[in-house]
Amino acid sequence: MAHGNISVDFEDRLLSHLQIVIVQRFRRNESLVISWLDAASVGDGRSSLWMTPTQPVYFKFAGSRVPAIDEQWLQRLSESAASSSGLIVTAPNGQLARAMGSVRLS
Repeated sequence: MAHGNISVDFEDRLLSHLQIVIVQRFRRNESLVISWLDAASVGDGRSSLWMTPTQPVYFKFAGSRVPAIDEQWLQRLSESAASSSGLIVTAPNGQLARAMGSVRLS
């Protein structure tokens, strides 16, 4: 996923769910903050990104198949996106999810 000059890699199933939540917010002309655990390769910390519907967002999937959508997981992510702390990236079991990598583009 890329937004502005930041690119973050998530596994395809997680990215599919994030895409739905982010697009829903953008269709309502709403901005959001998204937060995740960083990959160990970039410091093993955590990051947040302010996303606005006025900047393009790019979703890049590694595979060609569309993963199955888990409605309960999608609901939890949507509720998180609507909260004051923003969209906290979690796995289907509710645990914090880790990005596979991230870079700052120039």
